[in-house]
Amino acid sequence: MLVHICCSVDSHFFMEKLQQEFPDEKLIGFFYDPNIHPYSEYQLRYLDVQRSCKKLGIELIEGQYDFEAWMDAVRGLEKEPEKGARCAVCFDRRFEVSAYKALELGETSMTTTLLVSPQKSQDQLKKSGDAFHVSHGVEFIAFDYRKNGGSNDQARVSKEEQLYRQDYCGCLFGLSMQRDQQHRLMDEMFSPLSRQILPASIEERLKLYAHRMKLEDQAIAYHIIKERFLNYRLIRSSITVDKKVIPSYPLMYSTINRSSTEGKIDFEINGQFFLNREEVRFISLDTFNSLTSSTYKNTKELMFNAPSIETEIALRSRLTDSTFNTSAIIVVDEIPTSKTTLLLETKTYDDTREKLITQQ
Repeated sequence: MLVHICCSVDSHFFMEKLQQEFPDEKLIGFFYDPNIHPYSEYQLRYLDVQRSCKKLGIELIEGQYDFEAWMDAVRGLEKEPEKGARCAVCFDRRFEVSAYKALELGETSMTTTLLVSPQKSQDQLKKSGDAFHVSHGVEFIAFDYRKNGGSNDQARVSKEEQLYRQDYCGCLFGLSMQRDQQHRLMDEMFSPLSRQILPASIEERLKLYAHRMKLEDQAIAYHIIKERFLNYRLIRSSITVDKKVIPSYPLMYSTINRSSTEGKIDFEINGQFFLNREEVRFISLDTFNSLTSSTYKNTKELMFNAPSIETEIALRSRLTDSTFNTSAIIVVDEIPTSKTTLLLETKTYDDTREKLITQQ
């Protein structure tokens, strides 16, 4: 039987139940989910599904990540709610490709782990699956593992196995509507020019879950915990001197009260140059290189290939002698000597992040 897989939280419990009820049935997992966006989120979910299938002893095949074709398929349905017309088209697309894969492998039946998700309509899924049974000859079997406390068992298994528990379906449009309703920043879509791995980003989680698989291979005990912290995202920034924009780089947690301010350098202390507005400070690239043991040739290079967030936070603490300072600290090639305009749009907010702790 071909089992279309959406994510490990649904698939691990679902396939465990299948193994228990059909011990003689060969299960083949098929991860085909071009709806997942951004690609780093797709990579993270596939990574955790790989781990899950390995633990369960189930063969896993990865389908094509044809995101652009999926976008074309749902065009015009961007504003549809969860369980609406866009979801139906999404299921049809994934079931059609899964049905062809089943036929290619010589399988006559298929199912999907989406059936166990409380966020999905089983009737909608069954309707799509039955349609492809008629058109392709591959029987769609709609297992209902939610009933009789199944959803509670699924939550228990997810916690025990420390599976990656995503908080949106994967769809860009579903995520956008969900974040609007929550009045939350859609920080999943931030991709910094600096190439940094941002706190609580998908990329940070991807790195964490890849590391945990290495620990498991080495039989090192660990636990994944969550912690609260103050998160930060830079939306845009620029420095204009004498009507000319110059390369500049704001350190992590740089903020001002408004989106822009202007002024002139008032004084200098130990290599820090203080603007006479908004507690803004400037440091030269030479000072930055000296304090971080870096070798950047110019600020533009720093903008596109910045050091780690940890390096920036350590530098901020050193410059301000404070753990809680959020004054704007701007790195430039040369300290401006005339009137300077700073544009700085940021978002600072309470958030949670995952952390991996080893048990030695």
